[in-house]
Amino acid sequence: MAETVSCRSEKQASRLGGRDVLAALVGAALVAATAAARRAWKLGQRRKRVVGILPARYDSSRFPGKPLIPLLGKPMILHTYDQACKATTLDAVVVATDDERIASVCRAHGAQVVMTRPDCPNGTERCEEAVQALGKQYDIVINIQGDEPLIDPGTIDAVVTALQDSPDAVYSTAATPLATNEVALRQRVKVATDAQGYAIYFSRGVLPHNKDGVVRPYPPPWTDKPYLLHLGLQCYDRAFLSKYCKMPATPLMAMEDLEQLKVLENGYKMKVVEVSHSAHGVDVPEDVASIERLLTAQASAVGAVAVAVRQA
Repeated sequence: MAETVSCRSEKQASRLGGRDVLAALVGAALVAATAAARRAWKLGQRRKRVVGILPARYDSSRFPGKPLIPLLGKPMILHTYDQACKATTLDAVVVATDDERIASVCRAHGAQVVMTRPDCPNGTERCEEAVQALGKQYDIVINIQGDEPLIDPGTIDAVVTALQDSPDAVYSTAATPLATNEVALRQRVKVATDAQGYAIYFSRGVLPHNKDGVVRPYPPPWTDKPYLLHLGLQCYDRAFLSKYCKMPATPLMAMEDLEQLKVLENGYKMKVVEVSHSAHGVDVPEDVASIERLLTAQASAVGAVAVAVRQA
């Protein structure tokens, strides 16, 4: 009799234990399903409304009047504006400037202009001031450098889409493979990313570095992995942009003189999209001639395609 009772007790305990395991499995499945649903909801709430801001300052210390310098007879800021307008992800493109000369040229071209304070410390804060002045609701703000007359519209779209597809990120930007002979150049900002394409660090120095202190390919099996050059596009979640402009400076940001490090130092995620487009910015007067050659070559290529289409 005692053995029968004991046997029944063991069976009951086994059934109860099985139920506990089953309940635990069901609970884990519900948690996983809830997390998946939350991720899907976030993607469904995708940041859609996007404004491109071109900050343009006349009083540049290295190149005064740079936005209005003629490139093949057309002010540089208008070359950049026209390229930005070709991006399909932007709902609006706006020039933000503190100078009436720049504003007049842009308005005559049909561009929307917002006047900003002359004492804005950088282009990011000029973007924030401009978006506030617009009085419209945007989900994403992309800072497009006005001195990039050859900016690729596809790169703008890729950076915007990267932020839209990364609900855990507040910032996105672009990088492109960097030639080995340019890795050591301080004017070339490098970026290192993790396996998911999120930024780990930016530096004006060699990045990544190695114990021998020389520029060389990655070791096997990553010998095809390139050094990455950071391109100047800065794409912000709208709410984060306001928060970012109120954040105090950070040590690494000050040491490297790179604004974007403040994002990482405060624990936020930054998505980096790799593109094939090279940067062709105008930093100093000596850059003008080379940019004009590139513009001429680009126009010739477009013309050749147009002729081929007509003859087809």
